[in-house]
Amino acid sequence: MDQFVGLTPRETVEKVSSSLGCSPTSAVVADHLDKQDPLRALRGEFLLPTVADLPPSDLSKVKGSQECIYMVGNSLGLQPKKARKYLEEEMENWAKMGVHGHVLGPRPWAWAENTIEELMANVVGAKTEEVALMNGLTVNLHLLLLSFYRPTATRHKILLEDKAFPSDHYAVESQIRLRGFDPQKSMLLISPRPGEETLRTEDIVRRIEEEGDSIAVVMFSGVQYYTGQLFNMAAITEAGHRKGCFVGFDCAHAAGNVELKLHDWGVDFACWCSYKYINSGAGGIAGAFIHEKHNDTVKPALVGWWGHDLKTRFRMNNVLDLQPGVSGFRLSNQPILLVCPLQASLEVFNMTSMQELRRKSLLLTGYLEFLILHYFREDASQPHKAHVRIITPSDPQQRGCQLSLCFSVPIRTVFQEMEKRGVACDMREPSVLRIAPVPLYNSFTDVHRFIETLRDALTASST
Repeated sequence: MDQFVGLTPRETVEKVSSSLGCSPTSAVVADHLDKQDPLRALRGEFLLPTVADLPPSDLSKVKGSQECIYMVGNSLGLQPKKARKYLEEEMENWAKMGVHGHVLGPRPWAWAENTIEELMANVVGAKTEEVALMNGLTVNLHLLLLSFYRPTATRHKILLEDKAFPSDHYAVESQIRLRGFDPQKSMLLISPRPGEETLRTEDIVRRIEEEGDSIAVVMFSGVQYYTGQLFNMAAITEAGHRKGCFVGFDCAHAAGNVELKLHDWGVDFACWCSYKYINSGAGGIAGAFIHEKHNDTVKPALVGWWGHDLKTRFRMNNVLDLQPGVSGFRLSNQPILLVCPLQASLEVFNMTSMQELRRKSLLLTGYLEFLILHYFREDASQPHKAHVRIITPSDPQQRGCQLSLCFSVPIRTVFQEMEKRGVACDMREPSVLRIAPVPLYNSFTDVHRFIETLRDALTASST
């Protein structure tokens, strides 16, 4: 796609349509972009359900043998084809080797997760030794906050978004209570300006500058789950550090979606799940990051056997030989059956780079935005026509692949009509459909089919 470098998605679409002699909204444009896509083969590394596979599909409205329109990688990524193979290998090892599987085989169970942490580090922009694969996201968030949240009488607040993901909100609230403080006084929430859907970076930075002396931890998401806003993590980290705060991020919707540079940005800590954009399966093993600058100063508040150095772990002398950095935060051996699908997915990521994925993503999501604005923009001359408003920032640098769509008609009816037609997407109350064209496996044709289906769904929901 070198010929499109420097062009906006709109300019790209118009250039292609002009060269092909067709409308910018034609499916021919999508087909051409797919043929020019250097990452198109990666789709073949995943299992894509057919329309008939999806339980809500109404086969009187759509052909069941077609591939479904899967736009919900922000909730659960597709299954990598090698996941089953790796799982079956370990089931066979368990059956035939029993306990010897801990130290033998293609991925010895006692250190299997360690063998793929370099691949994960590449996805989040970290050094291998700064990343640990363990637990679930909220467990890791609690473990990290136990060490990084060090409240004092004067510096006891945690700054986070007013509409943070519920689990983050609950975790912060409970950590504050655990230290004997009142969330009403110590949980500092920041909201968008009146009439706006997303937060401005300058407002976040200003809030840190104004109240930073009382803030112990700045805790944000990398990409906001509801609006799809990509926060300026570098600017937030810098602002927090200027005021002496620790800065951490929940990267659940950012890891595998956008290009992260956790090490270079100097982020203190981060955690993320792996079953969304990283495709490890529901409840898959999560990730944690602690910057290497804290190796000698930040220790885990809770320790377990797996935080003990592997070289001396099995001496069993009950004298803790704690691993430095995030590795010391490990508590227990990781489930091998969760390591397998994560390995399968990370190997696909390793076939490309986050830079290349992001490059495709900007065009793929921009193409979706172009078509939405073309067909569904509010039109004063047609006041009764159903329209769509995109609440995700229009600036591509302030979003990942997700667009959050707000409708002028009842959302649930539209959602149900989309599902009947073989679209897997995501509804969030009160009025948003979250649509995520994932560059790892979604195509430009998927986007075009989604738009055509949305037109049909809106027509059906208005009758």
